[in-house]
Amino acid sequence: MASAITTVRQRIESIDVLRGIVMVIMAIDHARDFFYMSPASAANVAADPTNLASTSTLLFFTRWITHFCAPSFLFLSGISAFLMRGKKTVPELRSFLLKRGLWLIIVEVAIITLAWSFNPFYNVFFLQVIWAIGISMVLLGLVVSLPVSVIMAMGAILLLGHNVLDFEAIVQPPKGNFLWDLALHGAFNYYPLSASRGLIVVYAFLPWTGLMFLGYGFGRLYLPGFNAAQRRKILIRAGIGITVLFILLRFANVYGDPSPWAVQERGAWFTFLSFINTTKYPASLQYVSMIIGPSLIALALLEGYRNRVTDFFNQFGRVPMFFYIAHLYLLHAMLVVMFFVKGFGPGQITTPGLPFNFLPAGLGFGLPGVYIAWALAIAMLYPLCRRYNAYKSTHSHWWLSYF
Repeated sequence: MASAITTVRQRIESIDVLRGIVMVIMAIDHARDFFYMSPASAANVAADPTNLASTSTLLFFTRWITHFCAPSFLFLSGISAFLMRGKKTVPELRSFLLKRGLWLIIVEVAIITLAWSFNPFYNVFFLQVIWAIGISMVLLGLVVSLPVSVIMAMGAILLLGHNVLDFEAIVQPPKGNFLWDLALHGAFNYYPLSASRGLIVVYAFLPWTGLMFLGYGFGRLYLPGFNAAQRRKILIRAGIGITVLFILLRFANVYGDPSPWAVQERGAWFTFLSFINTTKYPASLQYVSMIIGPSLIALALLEGYRNRVTDFFNQFGRVPMFFYIAHLYLLHAMLVVMFFVKGFGPGQITTPGLPFNFLPAGLGFGLPGVYIAWALAIAMLYPLCRRYNAYKSTHSHWWLSYF
């Protein structure tokens, strides 16, 4: 019994630490979204960090490193869903996944949209990563009574096969079809809901659903009594195998990503950046495998390893929804303070054609300022997350499972 309890505690910590790491990294890119001002354009919203003709190495990696968040988050959410099987009956688990999934969709539309836009009139709604997690949970809830191996196979088919639809010779995708974009091809597609209100589909959900289903299957590795050494061996081998799959697919330049890599005029280093510059919107097979392979290896290496650094990230990983919502509101509030300190006025709160308020041209920093803003936000969030984690650990209110 003692060894089983130790295994569970190590499992929880390794998952939460990895989740905390990728979320803190994610906040770097969101700080860039709010605070970066391109020296060339003098407008913080005009610079594309993955445009290899104009980006710098540091700007590119400020964006690229944050790719580890969404795939890891969906995969770990699948593992966490599986672990609930030990606490709930199948009908109870189905009910929980359906309710929590629908709640996350509401959170995305009502709470997170406002955090990004600071527009109380909701002229634009966003469907981003929380939406993808929510709808994936709903779909997982609908199939949770199936054998785990069947759910895992469904996930593999979705993830391995969806890029077939990139070949118009095989499939003629309907142009501008809302449901098609919502499921498979959405990439910042805008759909008007009325004359003054619209919806932006950022995350097409089916590739992410496939990833959550696969994570659900991997949850079997964390059953009480499963040998910890064997689990780590499986995770490392799977991580290496998926990473090799990415390298082979990327070198072949034929399948798994609609944007092939190419030799760059700026030299070999930027050719390498082209090689790892895979497509996130919608999530390609190459993109997901590039991230999940190293993430599995990290998950194995983190198990049983504890120090002050892992304890720091663990505080964030145990309260992921609280951190996600809080960091967006905090970063945007910091931007509002800077907006007025820099002398901008009420007439400059909105920018024509831009769905985010308090982002006028000429407001922002270079990358050092972005990293300072990110560090300040993390420093302010740490005690809040720690206190909320302590509260969750000592209370059993039903609503705590939704945040």
